[in-house]
Amino acid sequence: MQNIKITRLPKSEVEIEGELAADLFESYFRKALAKLGENLKLDGFRKGKIPENVLLANIPEAHILGEMAEMALFEHYPKILESEKVDAISRPEIVITKLARKNPLGFKIKTAVLPEIKLPNYKDIGKNIISNITEAEKNIVATDEEVEATIMDIRKSRAPKKHVTEAPSPLQEKAGDEVKEKTPHPDPLLKGEGDASLPEFNDDFVQALGPFKNVANFKIKLKENIKLEKENKQKEKTRLKIIEEIIEKSKLTVPEILIEVELDKILYRMESDITQMGLKFEDYLKHLSKTKENLRTEFRGEAEKKAKLALILNEIAKVEKIVADPELVTKEVTAILEHYKDADPERARMHAENVLTNEKIFQFLENQ
Repeated sequence: MQNIKITRLPKSEVEIEGELAADLFESYFRKALAKLGENLKLDGFRKGKIPENVLLANIPEAHILGEMAEMALFEHYPKILESEKVDAISRPEIVITKLARKNPLGFKIKTAVLPEIKLPNYKDIGKNIISNITEAEKNIVATDEEVEATIMDIRKSRAPKKHVTEAPSPLQEKAGDEVKEKTPHPDPLLKGEGDASLPEFNDDFVQALGPFKNVANFKIKLKENIKLEKENKQKEKTRLKIIEEIIEKSKLTVPEILIEVELDKILYRMESDITQMGLKFEDYLKHLSKTKENLRTEFRGEAEKKAKLALILNEIAKVEKIVADPELVTKEVTAILEHYKDADPERARMHAENVLTNEKIFQFLENQ
């Protein structure tokens, strides 16, 4: 390799311009010819057994040179990235600038790279936000009122739904048999008109809900769950404050490809949710009078924020040398593969490592 020149471009992209030496490029000639000959069909010759002189007579030199260039750059592009310390994150866009036998191979390659990230003092940010948590936020309790309100919600959710039809209006009477539909009266349970129709809250009721011994045992477990849910909400609220301030004070340019990846994820999840509801995504879009491109425009800000968050967390992990516990990763991968039988093991591992690493990063920020 020679004359390698790296040019920084806008939007966190680089252009790599250079040449592969003539003798290095020429060394791919026979390999390229043999590869092209593997699928060539000629009368009188077995496939893959055609002599070199016959191949040369039947394969245009331009095809051979193109194959040589592809093979050479496939092998040497990763070496260029390593030697020039380029953190590429997208497929390279390759333009051949010089292509001839016994000459250097000239090329220009454009690719997106990990951006330079200037992090704020994230330790102080974490420390300040944690120190401003009030005593009430620290000492979370589940009240008896919350327990009773939740019990009432559960009873209402399991009450028989009764709908009483109203008498037809004069207009409906005039229409006669053509009027088929009656206007349903609102469910009295939703209006707080008493609890006579609610199922009785007793031992049989709670035992039907799960492994509860009796009403007293159910209330104890419910109170614990309410407290845990409130603690989790408080933790998420605190983490959101920390990361939003870190994002706001960080300086970086998010590569376009990462924004597009996050947009793909958002739309995929939306389409999956709509499909699970028994609806067609295309019909849903028609109902909204929108296209997928409209949604991509609407969610672009959210996607950029998600991409920025991922880059910042990755940078903090790198600086602080934070990695996921291998044993926990293996345990999480096993759980994923048991739940999703068709999941790709490698993607499952990457997901587990990402989730567990991010959890350790937030714990690190919370413990400053």
